[in-house]
Amino acid sequence: MFLEIRQPREISLPAADGIVQLARVDRSRSGVLAALAAFFLWGIQPIFWKLLDFLPPTSIVAQRTLWSLLLVVVVLVIRGEGKAWKKGMRSPRIVGWHLISGTLLASNWLLYVWATLNGHIIEAALGYYLNPFFNMLFGVLCFGDRNNRWQSVAIALALTGVAVQVPAVGHFPWLALVLAVTFSLYAVVRKQAPLGSLVGLSVETSLLAPVALVWLIVAHPGPAAAFGGSGWHAALVVGTGLATALPLLLFGHATRTIRLTTLGILQFLGPTIQFFIGWKIYHEPMTGSRMLSFGMIWLAIGIYAVDALRRSKSPKTA
Repeated sequence: MFLEIRQPREISLPAADGIVQLARVDRSRSGVLAALAAFFLWGIQPIFWKLLDFLPPTSIVAQRTLWSLLLVVVVLVIRGEGKAWKKGMRSPRIVGWHLISGTLLASNWLLYVWATLNGHIIEAALGYYLNPFFNMLFGVLCFGDRNNRWQSVAIALALTGVAVQVPAVGHFPWLALVLAVTFSLYAVVRKQAPLGSLVGLSVETSLLAPVALVWLIVAHPGPAAAFGGSGWHAALVVGTGLATALPLLLFGHATRTIRLTTLGILQFLGPTIQFFIGWKIYHEPMTGSRMLSFGMIWLAIGIYAVDALRRSKSPKTA
């Protein structure tokens, strides 16, 4: 009788633990795959934006806003989150925060598309390499975060790499810095806003949509002009929504299922792909001093990654 009572407990508990462990491994694996897919798609997007060079950057961003809104609304309806969007649109406080964040996001999109179409893919990649370092800097300035010694070294090294870009490209790398600052400020504002990523994006694009629609009507009289005048061009225009929303949805899944440390390290995949696309596919100039600049930034990334991994394994930070 004693054995009959104990035996099921000895057999069932490890089995249950094994199922939980497998579930965690599967979620973690799917999160890593989603993050890799998101950053890969963001990395190869310069090729896609180059295909849209029949439109000016402002019109590309306007189309991107409208088609992203349509796709996001469909996802909201499928997920049953339409009420959250309606509630957000009725709150002056939420609308105010997301009007600011939406303006920052649209500015970042516009500058990035302009950079891609005008032969500055490598400089844009520099901006997204710098983004996490500006996140740390704004964390100190806006939220009282404290950077440890190695994080401070990484920030200093990355900014030194930016300074080296001045003689490398013959001008101050304002484009990279504005891209990094606008995206970091977007993160700061979104940190203050109460809505989640998907509902927040739907509110942002909803607020920007009237401006985008008016721009397209004024700049491109007639639907044919706004869609490039051919079926292939129209398909590319419609695809701007998918190119915007799909990586964001994959990124959202990744943030919920893997460590932010892992996510922070994986995010450098995107600008690395952009860097090599600009250099090897579109043959943007790569001088020795420019390579030195990127070498310093890659060293800063290495310090950041090693410190992040060390901190994630520390009992205190855990």
